[in-house]
Amino acid sequence: MKWTYQTTIKACFIGYIVQAIVNNFAPLLFVTFQNTYQISLSKIALLITVNFGVQLATDFAATLFVDKIGYKISVVAAHGFSALGFVLLTVLPEVMDPFYGILISLSICAVGGGLIEVLISPIMESCPTENKETAMSLLHSFYCWGHVGVVLLTTIFFYGWGISYWKVLTLLWTIIPLGNGFLFTKVPIAPLVTEDVSELTIMELFQHKAFWIFLLLMICAGASEQSVSQWASVFAERGLGISKTMGDLAGPMAFAIMMGSARAIYGKYGHRLHLTRFMKISTFLCIGSYLIMVFVPLPVVSLMGCAISGFSVGIMWPGTFSTASSVIKQGKTAMFAMMALAGDLGCSIGPAVVGALAEAMDNRIQFGILGAILFPVLFLFFLRKMERRMAASE
Repeated sequence: MKWTYQTTIKACFIGYIVQAIVNNFAPLLFVTFQNTYQISLSKIALLITVNFGVQLATDFAATLFVDKIGYKISVVAAHGFSALGFVLLTVLPEVMDPFYGILISLSICAVGGGLIEVLISPIMESCPTENKETAMSLLHSFYCWGHVGVVLLTTIFFYGWGISYWKVLTLLWTIIPLGNGFLFTKVPIAPLVTEDVSELTIMELFQHKAFWIFLLLMICAGASEQSVSQWASVFAERGLGISKTMGDLAGPMAFAIMMGSARAIYGKYGHRLHLTRFMKISTFLCIGSYLIMVFVPLPVVSLMGCAISGFSVGIMWPGTFSTASSVIKQGKTAMFAMMALAGDLGCSIGPAVVGALAEAMDNRIQFGILGAILFPVLFLFFLRKMERRMAASE
């Protein structure tokens, strides 16, 4: 088989599917963890916070070692950590305190997820493609399709064999990171910067005022996305009283399908759309979807709000990445890593806020989502600030 940059692009797509497995499989087991191991809602929220916190720390650490050891070794190791974490998830809860066993296992997965997030976007960016912005959006859509696949296949497995076999399914999910890790050992990876263009260091990036706005946008994007994504299954089951099978299909899977659709639409028609305007409209839609989930008592309508929120947040993360790449052309490794770090910080803060507010309000998840509306509001504020700055520089 001939290994080309088209194969590299396909491996990048699968890499985001691996990250989707890392981030979204465990939340489907939260209620199971609660019932089986008597883990409280606050500890479940801590699992989410630690997951993205570890990814955040990994993002920062990656800026120190990735360029030294190389992208190929780093990306292969990322897939190895992802697989190892899932293997340990089937073992550690039975041989030690279940909560800490789950925490350690998911933290190892998170190291892999954090590395994938830092590495895949610049690897994709380095591949020869005609339209970098639409290619980036298409890449990020595969995170969503991975999310859909995780929910759908997990739901089918549990419906057919029972949730008591969740450890078997966990081991089956390791096949994808192991296979893609092997693929990355074969494919070519292009240099991230050309010889005539020097890459900015972190300290040089910090001197760009626009870079700070992009970091704030990424925090808000991550928080807006994961505030609903991580709690969609619990929202459907506990908040709306829907069965787990229907709740997972109508909650997290619908969210992921709509989020992937938004990214695929921009990936296909992005050359005809104004990115900043698309992001602004999406943010207003996000605010409206949160309000529907909180204040409309009808389960069907509330689940529609959950799906709409998925569509609305779809462009936030890749749109911010693409805009930053066009504004700060010499950012590359350091910029992608720091933006991923900021995004993971938002991914950690958002679900934690939802969980804390929900527990304070007698475990009513709707109140947690109401508090999370702050994040799309702030995203809109910083987006307008960036839009004015870009207009002034023209």
